[in-house]
Amino acid sequence: MAKSNANSRGATLLDAPGGEFLRPAAASGEGKPPRPVRAASEEEADTGEPFLRSRRRVPVRKGPLPAWAKTRWGRLLFLGLVVMAVGAVAAVVLATRNFFEHDPRFRIESASSIQILGNSQLSRADLLSVFGADLGRNIFLVPLARRRRELEQIPWVETATVMRLLPNQIRIGVRERTPIAFVQVKGRIELADAAGVVLDMSPQQMAVKHYAFPVVAGINPGDPLSVRGARMALFQRFIGELDSTGEHFSAQLSEVDLSDPEDVRATVPASGTDLLLHFGQENFLERWRNYQAHIAQWRAQYRQLAGVDLRYEREVVLKMAGDTDTSAAQSSTVQQKAAPPPHAATHKAEVVKHVAQNHTPNHAPNRAQGHTPARAHEKAHKQAHETQAAHHLRRREA
Repeated sequence: MAKSNANSRGATLLDAPGGEFLRPAAASGEGKPPRPVRAASEEEADTGEPFLRSRRRVPVRKGPLPAWAKTRWGRLLFLGLVVMAVGAVAAVVLATRNFFEHDPRFRIESASSIQILGNSQLSRADLLSVFGADLGRNIFLVPLARRRRELEQIPWVETATVMRLLPNQIRIGVRERTPIAFVQVKGRIELADAAGVVLDMSPQQMAVKHYAFPVVAGINPGDPLSVRGARMALFQRFIGELDSTGEHFSAQLSEVDLSDPEDVRATVPASGTDLLLHFGQENFLERWRNYQAHIAQWRAQYRQLAGVDLRYEREVVLKMAGDTDTSAAQSSTVQQKAAPPPHAATHKAEVVKHVAQNHTPNHAPNRAQGHTPARAHEKAHKQAHETQAAHHLRRREA
């Protein structure tokens, strides 16, 4: 057992069973069971000093206020200091704001203080008209976001940026729209970009720019921009397919009609007249090549040719000038019929009318009445000649 002497700091270690010892219980904890202690190590046994556990220090929490502010007068003094600090900060802010808003060094003196970048179609005066009310105003009082929106309302401006340059400069950056086609608006020729926005330009400026676009029909400024944008996207796809091989077939087009999104119609000059071509809404390049391969033959066979419908897979539909009736000719991609004999030109009008009324093909039920394959033309010519020969024979017999 271990015995301690109250007058000494040491302790006497006596032999105990099992080599264990117990720490003497404190005076205040006589009713509590003794806490187990660990066995003494060899080093403690040799030195004869007991193992003493150090006491944990309990931190003392302090308030945010200093000690002098815990009294009544201290709190009043601390509150007064806070009010003075807030007032000083507010005074500095107001003075700074007053300095930036009223100092003459931050005033936009003239239009020369406004820089403009990126304009080629619009003049400097066109863009400065938006900032007319800002001349002589403090640079920090100019509403930049509103001015940017006003600039983007100009048809030629696609996007715009407006920024301040201290002490008294404003910089404007614009990205203008790129025209890709001519459009006819109220009898005038205007320009249009890829989004269908109509761009106004004088004929003199167009002549200087040397624009060479086809005229696009079907773009009405009164239509929603979504409708115009969809039609211009169809126009770009049409032109892109024709020019995909690098041969620039679109240069041969004089007008493109987008009024019917399911049928792109293009006007091309041919032998002093204009031909109206129907391309549908797909396979534009293939149908153009079909037209190029047979236009000479169609021209030689039909002198009054005015339109060609290329929307059908195995045949085309030819329309004659001055006649609402149409005749169909078998495309040479399948089987091209030989040209009719020279004397057939005399009876061409009669033959076309006869075929349109009596020989509508069964394999094209969706086409309007009057569309007939070219092989029917030859048969119709033969029938017409037989009828005429019988008529002459009856006259001779009479």
